[in-house]
Amino acid sequence: MESTKKIPKLTVVGAGPGDPDLITLKAIKAIESADVILYDALVNDALLGYASNDTELIFVGKRKGCYAYQQEQINELIVSRAKSHGHVVRLKGGDPFIFGRGAEEIDYARQFGLETFVVPGISSSFAVPAYQGIPLTKRDASESFWVITGTTKSHQLSNDVKLAAQSTATVVILMGMGKLSEIVQVFKAQNKHEISVAIIQNGTTENEKVGFGIINTIEKVVEENQLSSPAIIVIGDVVKKRVALSSVLNKVNAEISY
Repeated sequence: MESTKKIPKLTVVGAGPGDPDLITLKAIKAIESADVILYDALVNDALLGYASNDTELIFVGKRKGCYAYQQEQINELIVSRAKSHGHVVRLKGGDPFIFGRGAEEIDYARQFGLETFVVPGISSSFAVPAYQGIPLTKRDASESFWVITGTTKSHQLSNDVKLAAQSTATVVILMGMGKLSEIVQVFKAQNKHEISVAIIQNGTTENEKVGFGIINTIEKVVEENQLSSPAIIVIGDVVKKRVALSSVLNKVNAEISY
C-alpha cells in the first residue's frame, strides 16, 4: 500500500505590513496549502481565513512584551509539526527576511531535512510611509534610504543610526520607539534639529495613528498623540514633501510643526 505520509516542508511567508489586501497571491496559495500555520502578533487575523478548516493554527508571537514561545521553541515546533503534519507555514509580518528571523528558521529547519521555501512580503519599511504619502526617495530631497532596527539583539541602539544621521538619506527605523530619546539626541548631535519626522503607529491598518514633527518637537508630538509601538519612525526631508492622497486627507489633518 502506498504511503500517504506528507513530505515535511517549511514555507516562510511574508504577511505584509498589516492591511490584509497587501498580501501576494503566492502567499495566499501557501496559506491555503498549509497543514500548520505558526503566526506572529503583527499578522492580520483576516489572513488566517485563507487556511483550510483542518489547518492547525498556532500563535507564536509576542504581545505586550510577553512571548508565546521563545525562538528556540518556535524552531523546534517547526520541525516537529513538519514531521508529524507535513507543510508548515511560518507567517510573519512584513517581509520575513527584513528583521524577521526568517533566514534563521530556514537554516534550522534544513538541519533536519525539511524542504524549505520563502515567499517575500511587502515590507512595512516602505509600505507604511507610502500609505501616508511619504516617498522614501524623491528628486531634490533624498537619493537613498536606510532601513535600520532601532534595538539590537543586545537591546542597544544600533550604531547604524549614528552613521545614517550623518548622511542626507531618508532614515526609516523599525522597532525604535523605546529608543526615541536616544535617536533624537543622535540627530541633534549632527545639528539636524529641524529635520522632519513622521511616526506611524499600526500602519496600513484601521487602527493607524500618525504624528508629524521635527527632531526638536517629535517627543512632544508622541506624547500628545499617545503614540507607541508598533510604529515606524521616518526621518528626512521627504516627510514634508509627502504627496496628497485621498485616503490620507480623509484621516489626517496634522501638519508638520516648524
